[in-house]
Amino acid sequence: MSTIKQIVTATVLTAATASSGPAGAQTTSVPKGVKNIVLVHGAFADGSSWAKIIPGLHAGGLNIIAVQNPLTSFEEDVAATKRAIALMDGPVLLVGHSYGGMVVTEAGNDPKVAGLVYVCALVPNDGQSVVDVTQAFPPAPGSAEFRQDASGFLSLSPKGIHEHFAQDLPAEERQVLVATQTPWAAKATLTKISTAAWKTRPSWFIIGTDDQMVPLELARAEAKMINAKKTELKASHVPMVSMPDKVTEIIINAAKEL
Repeated sequence: MSTIKQIVTATVLTAATASSGPAGAQTTSVPKGVKNIVLVHGAFADGSSWAKIIPGLHAGGLNIIAVQNPLTSFEEDVAATKRAIALMDGPVLLVGHSYGGMVVTEAGNDPKVAGLVYVCALVPNDGQSVVDVTQAFPPAPGSAEFRQDASGFLSLSPKGIHEHFAQDLPAEERQVLVATQTPWAAKATLTKISTAAWKTRPSWFIIGTDDQMVPLELARAEAKMINAKKTELKASHVPMVSMPDKVTEIIINAAKEL
């Protein structure tokens, strides 16, 4: 009987030692990489901007929320993004397109945000607005096609979308963008962020070399400023629509690196 007790005792002690050692720690450690992606659209758009890349991100094992920014004020857009971050069950990779770059630079200070991906984006420094970010460079061709209504909301003319916003898409897709665009509150261009999240988080930057909404020189200067891992694509302002496979790959790889 004592022999059986000795065997049982030895087995228990061996198991306890194994679970507290390197092998046990390895089996219970959290895998490297972030699994949650929050996608933040820009002006004149909505969450469907990301429709072509969401299936590929899901296939890569990632959880996705595409924010529906109201575009009624910068503060409300940041709040919408932070609500999406709160819904995720762990660390988040935050992706911002165009004006969405302003939003993620502010919302990215949320402690759940592990990294930032900018797609043809505006990237502010501390205390900067859209106007502050863009004024250091000659205006992009597409900015001449902004139209402001009596309520203080901006839209992009059909010419602006066809020739400057999404010129590398088929005509049918461009026409859909014309019809479905969301007007953008002009006052959002004047609101300044507080602290830039890219100062404390790793960043990636996708530049469209044919972008006519965010000038190429500005995009490259922003990528350098934030020390981002930069990828240049021969694309318009909307590479997630015109080159979805490339954008999907970059986001998946960024998530794996965190």
